[in-house]
Amino acid sequence: MSILPIYVFDHPILRKKADIINSIDDSLIAFIADMKQTMHYADGIGLAANQVGSPLSLTVIDISPMSGYEQTKPLTLINPRILYYSDEDTDFDEGCLSLPYLRDTVIRPEAIQVRFMDENMKEHTIEADGLLARVLQHEIDHLHGIYFSDRLSSIRKTLMQNKLKKISRGDISPEYDIILSNGELITFQEED
Repeated sequence: MSILPIYVFDHPILRKKADIINSIDDSLIAFIADMKQTMHYADGIGLAANQVGSPLSLTVIDISPMSGYEQTKPLTLINPRILYYSDEDTDFDEGCLSLPYLRDTVIRPEAIQVRFMDENMKEHTIEADGLLARVLQHEIDHLHGIYFSDRLSSIRKTLMQNKLKKISRGDISPEYDIILSNGELITFQEED
């Protein structure tokens, strides 16, 4: 397994709609393992394939590090699709590994129903609410080329433009390797 660099704001792959996966092979299983390791290394609770440079419709989620969710099993979702959104909305402070150090309050449906395939291409349908519903929506948005910042009011989007430009230029130092919009790799250097 290896840690993959995370693509950050304004890289074209992050705006591309993901490609459907039709079959699983050993290289895809290895890639999923790399995604999980990368997500954990970067202290994330969700990671979409395009965030590590792949156009595939695939995301991994593990909210078990969060207080109150320790017993929640990690998920690998291939070709996920939201079938149902609740009428009730909730707001929550969201962040994103592709938008390092940027957080804002996002309003999303409280509960959803999602259909997806697992690593064995077996179909599942789950209902989720709370944090899991939020992370599912956030990661599935990525697979459609949508950032959480796209869901903010126009005023909030305007207020974060300077921060987004800093991320795009690489004027940030997250504790993981990143790929800028121009394709440049910025390697995380640990302090001695």
